[in-house]
Amino acid sequence: MAHTDLQIPVNNNFSFDECLWFLNRNFDDCLHRVSADSVRKALLIDQSPVLLEISMNGQNLRVQLLKGKANEQTKSVIRQYVADWFDLAADISAFYTLLARHKSLAYMPEAFKGLRLIGIPDLFEALAWPIIGQQINLPFAYRVKRRFVEKYGTSIFYENVFYYIFPSFETVAHAAQEDLHQMQFSRKKAEYIIGLARAFISGEISKQKLAGIPDFISRQKALTSIRGIGIWTANYALMKSLNERSCIPYGDAGLLNALMNHKIISKKKDSEAVNKFFKKFAGWESYLVFYLWRSLAPTEKERLMQTPATEIISL
Repeated sequence: MAHTDLQIPVNNNFSFDECLWFLNRNFDDCLHRVSADSVRKALLIDQSPVLLEISMNGQNLRVQLLKGKANEQTKSVIRQYVADWFDLAADISAFYTLLARHKSLAYMPEAFKGLRLIGIPDLFEALAWPIIGQQINLPFAYRVKRRFVEKYGTSIFYENVFYYIFPSFETVAHAAQEDLHQMQFSRKKAEYIIGLARAFISGEISKQKLAGIPDFISRQKALTSIRGIGIWTANYALMKSLNERSCIPYGDAGLLNALMNHKIISKKKDSEAVNKFFKKFAGWESYLVFYLWRSLAPTEKERLMQTPATEIISL
């Protein structure tokens, strides 16, 4: 049976291999499956699940619709989702120029060449995931996430495998807190997740509404006004879901470790030095954070040498 086949062009400084590496960091992510040269991802489009397989084909991303309806609207939604997920519209050459000027970071354009800021297009997911991961290590966070997704999310079955889709806020708004506790959500996290879903239901927050707010600080305030969302979670969601380029997750353990490793700061509480450093990358702060997180893991050469990996402290 022939599959619908979409070709999405990519610009310079794009590496599908680097993006695949990020998606396959040895964590048990239940929302996609990575193979040597492709990734499979399920989406919900007009309440119907579809399954995609994405691979590289010359200068294009090849997107095959393995299962699901293939009308023109579906194709349009898929194209936009893939473009947002891999940040395909970005021209990061200016960012690489800035990196090259910095002695400690000049290696990055070559070492991590083509890595894009992997997004989370669904705003509810982009806010719920960091709430799930608050104050616990990443392997445990992914286990809790899997339990949550398998209970409340939609799935599609293909070649003897279930592919899961993150739960909708409509479903989570009616979840029982006790069920979340049994998944090892803390009492507060259960309250926050359900409260967040209800904020989407009421229209207090939506991606369209947030995108319509004209400035970055006001967007932050709109998010942090919701119980359970602090500045780190707000910045993470703006970075991942709205392609906000100026996000700095102050206090993030991974970011501070990377800054220490590169001798940019000597003390983790030196916020003045952090601010001074990021001013040199105005407009590219989110990408810089992403690349600093990336620096906490081995390069390709180190991976080939089987150097033990350092866990990336980021979601």
